Parts: sequence; structure tokens; C-alpha cells
Amino acid sequence: MARIQDKCKLCRRAGEKLFLKGDRCLGPKCAIVRKPYAPGAHGKSISRSLSEYGKQLAMKQKIKRIYGVMERQFRKHFEEIQNKAGITGDLLLVRLEMRLDNVVYRLGFAPSRALARQLVSHKMFSVNGVMLNVPSAKVKIGDVVAIRDLKKDKTYIKNQVEMLKNKKDVPTWLDLDAAKLEGRVIALPTRDSIGISVDPQIVVEYYSK
Repeated sequence: MARIQDKCKLCRRAGEKLFLKGDRCLGPKCAIVRKPYAPGAHGKSISRSLSEYGKQLAMKQKIKRIYGVMERQFRKHFEEIQNKAGITGDLLLVRLEMRLDNVVYRLGFAPSRALARQLVSHKMFSVNGVMLNVPSAKVKIGDVVAIRDLKKDKTYIKNQVEMLKNKKDVPTWLDLDAAKLEGRVIALPTRDSIGISVDPQIVVEYYSK
């Protein structure tokens, strides 16, 4: 029930588009276009100036909302990578990008991460030929994410086929085979290929206190 919230208000609170509703975010109905101020009765008068802690908290919330994860899950991802070699902030983004639901979204099987998470939970996908319905599952280089044969006759999948054939924005770390309705992870994502405007190192500072 914690996920049932107005996604448009989350974008307005952040003060920018987080692309939580897929194609709707690209059109004139986007809440940021219609109401470019914070939600609430005093939204137009709310000051955007924040303390250092406020900036850290806001960045954490922004990244959580983009990827659609709750606090406990987000903290768990952070703990997975905090002692690994490399830039901790970048490693956190890579871990979030390598979630199964995010890979499904990046391949174009779903227009939003929220729908991708739902499709994964409904057992629509397999990884290396084995059904996997855990949205937070970590995929690895070489893994093949595919729509299960039993699900290919679903109306939603049939409607997606033509869109997948014309998809041009698949990240360089993924390889999409639209004909087979599957994609392969061919590399780890980089900051440039992720393409979202965030500073994860601020989140590292937040958790380091």
C-alpha cells in the first residue's frame, strides 16, 4: 500500500520531471507543465533553498522515486555496494540500473518502471530461461531477459511488438532483439549511459553521518 501515491505530486515536489508515468510525462498533460510548483495550498510560495542536510535528503528521495524503491530496499542496495572498490555513488546507480525491473524498462518492454515492476511480479519474464518474478533481482553481464513463451499471446505484449521494432533509445549496455522479444546485458552501465540528472555521491554523504 505504501506505493499507492500520486506520482505527479512526486515530480512537482522534486521540481522537475522524474518520468514516473511513461509517455504521459512527455505530453502537455504532464503535471510539471500544467502546475510547475510544489503541491499543496502553499506550493507557489514554498522556498527551494535547502540546508546541506536538506539537499542530501532531497537527492536520496529523488533517486528512490525515479527507481521506485522504498527506503528499506534502497538502504539494502547501498549496503551491498558501500565496501566495494570504486566510487560508491556510481556503484549505487549501477546497482539500481541492474535491477530486473529497471532492465525490463530500459529494454522497452514497459513504458515506466512502475509497470515494469508489475509485469515482473506477474511472472511475465525469464532470465536465462528461468522464470523470475522478483523486481529487485540483480542481473549480470551475459544474462538474457526475455518475455516468457506462455505470455507472448497477451494483448499487452502484442501491442508492444511494433513499438519494440522501432525503439531507438536502448542503452549501449543492453542489446535488444525485438524479433525474439528478449534482451541481453552486454556490459555494466556507466554514468553517461544512465542518463538521469542526479548526484549519488550526495546520498553517500547522507548515509555516512
